[in-house]
Amino acid sequence: MENASVIDCLLKHKSIRKYTADPVPESVLHQVLEAGTRAATTGNMQLYSVIVTKDPARKKALAPLHFNQPMITEAPVVLTFTADVNRFQQWCEQREAGRAYDNLLWYVCATLDCMLMAQNTVVAAEALGLGTCFLGTTLYTAKEQCAFFELPAGVMPLTTLTLGYPAEQPEATDRLPLEGIVHSERYTPYTPQAIDRLFGPKESSELTRRLLEENGLPNLAQIFTLRRYPLADNLTFSQHYLELLKTQGFLDKK
Repeated sequence: MENASVIDCLLKHKSIRKYTADPVPESVLHQVLEAGTRAATTGNMQLYSVIVTKDPARKKALAPLHFNQPMITEAPVVLTFTADVNRFQQWCEQREAGRAYDNLLWYVCATLDCMLMAQNTVVAAEALGLGTCFLGTTLYTAKEQCAFFELPAGVMPLTTLTLGYPAEQPEATDRLPLEGIVHSERYTPYTPQAIDRLFGPKESSELTRRLLEENGLPNLAQIFTLRRYPLADNLTFSQHYLELLKTQGFLDKK
């Protein structure tokens, strides 16, 4: 029965962007975060840290770093998830074990650890009746977030999660069918016909129809490349993030 309830929770996941004013009890938040730490982790190193923001003044100051999305100030709790090798490296140095993790490989390992913990947190929160929403804006303003949270070298912000009791129940968003993402034994190339079949339901949905009308574009793919995530922005933010990786000590050339 427990397994069924977990699967049901996962299948019903939806992003919640509107929250009631009800606070999240500290005991509930503690339970959610503790469940998050039970996620798989590289070598049991737990290469992540989570910053909890609940103070209204701090949330108001943080909002511009998320392009003033209302969820930041309206959600009772904002969680900022970071890739963190700093804590583990300090422990190693205090035990005269030296430094080994200020490099790109361990940024990737810390990223995996961090996002696994974040996903566990989402599942735990939703199982307890809370709503959540991941914010990708953390990557766009990573440098400013480092300053805002006073992150030391070895720590990089990755994603942000708003948390609270839902004030809406939106429809679940669509997903590609398993046949489109699961490969047997080896990667199977996608034919043009397969692409058309896999993306057809997305392209013909009522939501897509409205988006095309609002944006004056002929297809959904162009909404992504010309409106949501255009190349110029991608290159600019990529360069900024690469420079920050150097500043935060993840591209050490030693």
